[in-house]
This record gives sequence, structure tokens and C-alpha cells, in this order.
Amino acid sequence: MNLVLVAACALVDADRRVLIAQRPEEKAMGGLWEFPGGKIEPGETPEAAIIRELEEELGVSTQNACLAPLSFASFSYEKFHLLMPVFVCRRWQGTPRAIEHQALKWVRPRDLRDYPMPPADEPLIATLCDLL
Repeated sequence: MNLVLVAACALVDADRRVLIAQRPEEKAMGGLWEFPGGKIEPGETPEAAIIRELEEELGVSTQNACLAPLSFASFSYEKFHLLMPVFVCRRWQGTPRAIEHQALKWVRPRDLRDYPMPPADEPLIATLCDLL
């Protein structure tokens, strides 16, 4: 089974809400809500991947010092196994906008279960609830 490395980030605003993004309908798992992030490129650290992906997907910039490790997901999908370190970020520059997603929402951690998510993302909800 192919191992896919991705990194994800829970952006947390001053009101302790988490940003989730809706996947485009035409992509795998289209319409589901996820934490922003993406594939880690060869030679790239998970932190560098998050910084790059936040810029590409949301138009915001941050730096390593603003990323705190939160947890990780390890999940076997039908065609690949996903390994995903997850970070929390409370400081960034710019206003997040949906560049590569259908929509963005700021959600209280206790309400995250109201949004259908990919199976790998779901276990992270409890961790975020405990943190926030």
C-alpha cells in the first residue's frame, strides 16, 4: 500500500474558533470539510509544507515559530495509507480566503462534528476540543 504524507493545520482565531475548508466537488472526497494543508513535497519538512499550503490555499502567511504540533492522523484508505502530522497556528498574516476550496468556515471545536469530514480528520476533533 502506498504511503501518502500530508500535513494539516488548525488555524485558531482569537475567539477560539477553528478554520475548516470545503473540498471542491470535483476532487476526491469532494464536498467534505477538512483542515487546510496538503502533500509534503520531497525534501520538504511538514512545517514548510504547511507554510506553503496556507499561502497557496488561503492566501495567508505564517512562519515555523507560529506552528505548534498538535497530533497526527494515520488512516488506511482503500488505495493508500495517509500519515498526517497536524499543527495548530494562532498567528498569521492576511485574511484567509477560499482560493482552492469551495468555502471556508470558522467553527467552534464542539460544532466540528456537524460538518462531514474525511475519515482521517474526524479523530482530530476530540483533540481540538480538549485543547480549546
